[in-house]
Parts: sequence; C-alpha cells; structure tokens
Amino acid sequence: MHSNQANQPVSARQIARRPRGRRALLAGSVCLAIASVAATPVSRLAPSAGNGAPPAVDAAATLDAVIALVDSGHFARAGRVIDAALARPGLDRGAADALRFERERMRRILLDFTLEAGQVQERVRRQIPDLTDAEFEAWDAAGLFERMTIDGQTLYFNRSPWNLFRLSDSALARRANQQPLSEGPMESPNAHHHAVVEAAQASADASVLPRRVRVTQSLTVDADAVPAGETVRAWIPYPRAIKGLQEDITLLESQPGSPRIAPESTLQRTVYMERPAVAGEPTEFSISYELTRYAQHHRIDPARVVRAAATPELEPYLAEQAPHVVFSEDLREFSRRVVGDETNPYRIAQKLFAAVDDIPWAGAREYSTISNISDYALKAGHADCGQQTLLLITLLRLNGIPARWQSGMVFSDGDYDNLHDWGLVYLAPYGWVPMDVTTGRFEQAPGIEWFYLGGVDAYRIAFNDEWGTPFEPAKAHYRSETVDSQRGEAEWEGGNLYFDQWDYGFEAKVLHTLN
Repeated sequence: MHSNQANQPVSARQIARRPRGRRALLAGSVCLAIASVAATPVSRLAPSAGNGAPPAVDAAATLDAVIALVDSGHFARAGRVIDAALARPGLDRGAADALRFERERMRRILLDFTLEAGQVQERVRRQIPDLTDAEFEAWDAAGLFERMTIDGQTLYFNRSPWNLFRLSDSALARRANQQPLSEGPMESPNAHHHAVVEAAQASADASVLPRRVRVTQSLTVDADAVPAGETVRAWIPYPRAIKGLQEDITLLESQPGSPRIAPESTLQRTVYMERPAVAGEPTEFSISYELTRYAQHHRIDPARVVRAAATPELEPYLAEQAPHVVFSEDLREFSRRVVGDETNPYRIAQKLFAAVDDIPWAGAREYSTISNISDYALKAGHADCGQQTLLLITLLRLNGIPARWQSGMVFSDGDYDNLHDWGLVYLAPYGWVPMDVTTGRFEQAPGIEWFYLGGVDAYRIAFNDEWGTPFEPAKAHYRSETVDSQRGEAEWEGGNLYFDQWDYGFEAKVLHTLN
C-alpha cells in the first residue's frame, strides 16, 4: 500500500497511491454471475436438510455467495444471508468468522465510499472552477470516478475527486493550479540510480552504497477510543534482516518498555507492546531503531536467463494463493495478449512489468475491502503499488516465473516518506532480484530504463516478505489491514481498533554512508 498525501486535503489516516494509462471492463459473464446471485432466494444459499430440521450450511458456497453479493453492492441481502447461515447448525468457527468478516467488510466499504455525485462534482470544481455539467458527466460515464451502487444508492470513493487528475490528462490540463502532482524522489531517474549502477559495475557484489539509518515509528490511539483502564495492545511494523538489503538491526528504545519483538522468521514482523488507556488522553506507542540499508543492482544478461526448476523452495512462489493470486480466465487472456510467443523468462518478465506499469496509479480503497486484489487491478482501470505488485506476481507465476511480495516504507534525505509495496522475481541463474513495478520503467533514461526490474534503491525499509500472515503474538480480533502491514495494528478486549481510531508516524534519518 502506498500513501500519497501531497496535493490532496486528507489526513494521515487516509491512504492513496500513483499514475499511467489503460482501462478494462468487467467481463459480461462476471456481471451475469453477480446478477444471478443477487436473484437467488436466501433459502437456496443455505439449503434445507429436507427432513424438517433446520437446514445445514454449505459453508463454502454460502461464503462465495456472500462475497459476490458484497462485491456487487447488495449489502442488505448479504446481511440476511449471513444471519441465516450463522443461525443454522453445523457451521465451524472458521466459516463463521469469515462470514462475520464480510459484515465488517461492508462497514469498511461504507467508510471508503461516502460521497454522492454532487459532492464529487463540488470537489472537482474546487480544482476546475469553470467545470461544466457535461464535462463531469462525461468523466463519470467513462468510469473515472470510482463508485459503487450499494442497495440502490450510488456512492463514490472518497479519493475519486483527486484521483481524476491522475487518470485523465484532459482533467489535469483543466486544473486552475498547474502545480505538478506530487511524486516521491525515487519515481524519476536521478543521481542515486546512476550511482547504484556505477557502484555495482565496479564491484563483484550487487549490494552497494550501504548507509546507516535511524528510524522512529509511532502508533497513537485516540483519546477515549478505549475505556479507561482497559489494556490497549499495539503492533508496530519492524524489519527483519535480509542479507545484502538490510542488516545489523538494533532496537534502541520503545515506549512503553518491555517490548516483544517477533522472531526473525516472522514474515510480517512487528514489535508488540501494551499499556492501559487513560481517560481523556491518547494512548501512545513508539519504537526507535537503527539498521544498515543497501541498494542493489543485478547486471542481468537476458541470454543467460533460463526457466527455473520448480524446486520445493520455489514451488510456493509459482502457485496460486487465493484470494488475491488466482489464475482466472480473464488474467490468462491478458497474459496471452502481453506475452505473445516469447519464451525467455526475463523477456516475459519485461513484457509483463511494462504492461502492469502502464496501469494508471491512483489512490486506493483499503485492501481489506477488496475480495481479489489482482483481479481488481486488472479490471478497475487504475491501481496502486500493492495492487500492481499483486497483479504482476500473479502474472509472473502464471507464466512459470517465481515471484513474491515485499513491502514497507520508502524515505528520503528530506522530509518525504511513504508506505510502499514492491516484490522480488526469481531469474535463474541470478536468483531472487528486486522488482518495483510502481516506480516502474525510466523509458527516457538510457542505462537505467529497467533499474527496478533487477535493482532497488537504498531509500526503503522492508517490514514484510509475505502478505496476510499471522502476527507474533497473534491478534485476537480482525486486522485493520488484512493484506499489508506498514502502519501497524491495535486492539483491546472489546475489539479491533480500525484506522479511524488511531494514527501512525514514521521518521527516517540517514546517519552516514558506509564504505
């Protein structure tokens, strides 16, 4: 997940992303399937036992039906199906929890989609004072304002008025304020990229330009979000050592003390703390640490790249991983169009990387509200960094190329920092190499065009080497972010604390560079 707060009047709690250009529509068969589910009687979604007893629950079929209803905006009907399923015998705890989460997902969607058409138009008019109704209606008809029809009411995504200017060149040209949209310092070719390549070419090691970095992260729960005296539990993301990327990690301080650091093997690593809530006061948690961070550049010769053998170590990174990595027919068709008859794994990776990079970047809904992120990225007409990365991972795996997830924070020598997701691709004989499809290609920069397919800058910290994995210690309640882990998590005995009940902070400072 990639938060971009500049040029958009939002708080640090709200999450966004970045630009480029392609749009796809839902296949007609998908729309028909959703319509069919919406028309199905509740009794058929949880069929009768046929002997006068309360009907048993086909948990998988019922959950699939509920997910389809939620995705298509039939919230009231989804709620009735959930209630009916939970009231019947034979439902195991896992299935019950999954159904209850669909109710929570509906609540979260309604937090992300709060605007009516007039409110969207008013916000756009702040940027385009002479906006005409015809212009707005044309942009809306083109799908440039993300929206859902929920129980008959059309609601727009909170970020859609500002996303317009990342999705439409004509809208961008109409802005009264022609100040460029904000991007991070590494999103354009610069001296650091060239220095990384030069250092790697002069060295036998792909890991270069190490620097010592000090980081402070915080999580602050709103005053009175938790009753006084109750224990607030917090998880703040924390890096794990990765040879040649981030090493020598040292926790300096935590508030409160006695933190619990998750084992190095935890793929979504955190520092766990707890403290009691005090009436009228925010509940604050923080950690400070240092680490050595490297840039990487792998000099890849396409002619040397061969298809990797499906070893037990690589097999998990070649497989589907539902719900977000699924080899759907729509995805297979997209892959066939992009890849064509190419057989070289590196050239295939380049083609897929470029195709996903062409998807326009835009501020994204919370990931927990999306039932299949790679499918969403393929069809929504825009995507953020995590959505692009999951789509690229899915496409690479579909083509027999191992790929996996990485995410954390990016920072700068100045005051810029941001949530960010990227990944790694396995290219034999080189092994695992970084890929960052959202930062993407530098098409007009000879020598570094493909920097982020086989390389990475030194201005990032990885917290996660997988998505959606358990914390240590485990949460008792639903996570706010079910996929990624960059802002943190908090809860108390009474339930999860969602993003509208707390805020996060991140500050990184480069102390010095190392030889």
